[in-house]
Amino acid sequence: MLMRWLAVPALLVAFTGLAQAADCPDLLQGSLPKLHARESIDLCQRFADKPLVVVNTASFCGFAPQFKSLEALNQRFKGQGLEVIGVPSNDFKQESKDGAETAKVCYVNYGVTFTMTEPQKVRGEEATHLFKVLASFSSLTKPDDPELIAAVEKALASPPLVSTP
Repeated sequence: MLMRWLAVPALLVAFTGLAQAADCPDLLQGSLPKLHARESIDLCQRFADKPLVVVNTASFCGFAPQFKSLEALNQRFKGQGLEVIGVPSNDFKQESKDGAETAKVCYVNYGVTFTMTEPQKVRGEEATHLFKVLASFSSLTKPDDPELIAAVEKALASPPLVSTP
């Protein structure tokens, strides 16, 4: 199985060229509950073969206004195949315990249209696998940081990898 990972500051970008769940890399194994919905997100089915930006978020964090910049990043590159997934967490005591309130902050207050999950653990032994597999970088990096934009553009320009028989 061939795959390539690209990590960028503050956000995580992953490529996978594998479309079938049986060949799905560890990063995309399993599913996560969608924010304030009854459905789950099958990570491999939804994100295989796509550049993916994974962002740890918190509704009541000082960085919450970056939702606007994340949405701008999403709007700028979604037509080219970029997928953004926000993963709220209360690991730092800055997320609501109520999914409806988190959804309101994301969808109503900041106009988020990218995929959001229900709050997850993002650190320690209980962290969701997305945050165990990939490296993380400083949350001080803004979504419109030129280095991040360059990394996203590079990821979008790279052809997806495919598995070999």
